[in-house]
Amino acid sequence: MELAVRAAAASCSSYPSLQRAGVPRRLRRSPGLPPLPARRVAVAAAIAVDPLQDIKTEKNDVSKTEVFACPVCYEPLIRTGPPGMNLSAIYRSGFKCSKCNKSFTSKDIFLDLTVTSGTKEYSELKPARTELFRSPLVSFLYERGWRQNFNLSGFPGRDEEFQMAQDYFEPVAGGILVDVSCGSGLFARKFATSGAYSSVIALDFSENMLRQCYDYIKQDDTPLNTNLALVRADISRLPFASCSIDAIHAGAAIHCWPSPSNAVAEISRVLRPGGIFVGTTFLSSPTNSGPFSSGALRPLRQIVGPVNSSYNFFTEGELEDLCRSCGLVNYSSKVQRSFIMFSGQKPS
Repeated sequence: MELAVRAAAASCSSYPSLQRAGVPRRLRRSPGLPPLPARRVAVAAAIAVDPLQDIKTEKNDVSKTEVFACPVCYEPLIRTGPPGMNLSAIYRSGFKCSKCNKSFTSKDIFLDLTVTSGTKEYSELKPARTELFRSPLVSFLYERGWRQNFNLSGFPGRDEEFQMAQDYFEPVAGGILVDVSCGSGLFARKFATSGAYSSVIALDFSENMLRQCYDYIKQDDTPLNTNLALVRADISRLPFASCSIDAIHAGAAIHCWPSPSNAVAEISRVLRPGGIFVGTTFLSSPTNSGPFSSGALRPLRQIVGPVNSSYNFFTEGELEDLCRSCGLVNYSSKVQRSFIMFSGQKPS
């Protein structure tokens, strides 16, 4: 893992400066901030809240994407269709790997960039904690009471949690943000409407969570021209080029991931130099981890297995150690009872 992180960092040694010509003023950085790489500028276009709705788009184009990569070989995807990082443009585009020729489309309201996209016979089951959130019922309930109950463990609530994350992301304002394990888009929609990012990608493995996110986009006050894309992908196989993403958010997610170490290593790979990762989760406690929550008995959980077999809960020290082992620096955190927001940065 350490060699992979170093290799990814080595491939990110240079970035082009922002070409101001033709870039909308709202996508330019504020005075005093570093120049914005050209790859972070998203083409402004209208979002269709109904994929089948007739809209006017620019003439189809064929180009190599600067962000999306094949989840099989990590080579850039060739995109055919209207440009733009938004629902309507991506829905009308086709994507194909420049190396292995695997194709990806948006037959649903999201772009499926999983390894198994397009398979006809093969299927596989993920761990119970992953399959739980693919359920239509859990996806429907997530913003209708499920997530609100997190305040019993110290989670500060959507608005305050969002602002805390925004404070961490301030150094990379104007760049591309990916909300991994976005669920029903609780925070992805707020990031998109904040105007602080050139593009926001709501990413989840659950098809039904992404459908719920789409339904909320149609219902709430998300502007129709929001630069928000919906992508289905595996957190341990992120479909992005190395060093292409400025900010990654993972709200109440890491305890659900099958392999947190693989996932954070992937996050480190795709972050650009100076990019920031922010996550929240439940700290390990006697309530969720029994006698193995901390102290001398903590290592024994590897032998007897977790008391709660559905989730992985960590101590603050373990989260910091994980971030550092995956090449992230400047670790910091904020704790409120069992709630923790932690952050790491890709070295510049």
